Amino acid sequence: MAVSDTTQQPVGIDELLERVREDYERIEPARAYEAARAGEALLVDIRYAALRERDGVIPGAVIVERNELEWRLDPQGSHRLPEATGHDLRVVVICNEGYASSLAAASLHQLGLRRATDLVGGFQAWKAAGLPVAAAGDA
Repeated sequence: MAVSDTTQQPVGIDELLERVREDYERIEPARAYEAARAGEALLVDIRYAALRERDGVIPGAVIVERNELEWRLDPQGSHRLPEATGHDLRVVVICNEGYASSLAAASLHQLGLRRATDLVGGFQAWKAAGLPVAAAGDA
């Protein structure tokens, strides 16, 4: 997702989502679950606190508020999480329904995290698939 040229026509959000999603393969809940269990992916929940309190959390997922995501996952950043070990890290970004996470994954690609992706359908799809969910304070 490059910085836009001011001579181009504005792009609506639906078209922007299509464009950024062309740059990587999104992951379905069951595959994300297996990848995380195998230690092959870091699940990152970017939902805001009220949604986590209301719906629960994915056990083992790292909670990173959306406005801190790039700072916390940049392997070269001074504010990075210990899990942000390198640019080859496979990150699965999870939002509520799978929209904001697509834009977040595209942003991580700009930081060189080329294996970053997002969860198709977001947390709601994870929950609907019957995958593990815990109360926000229990995870």
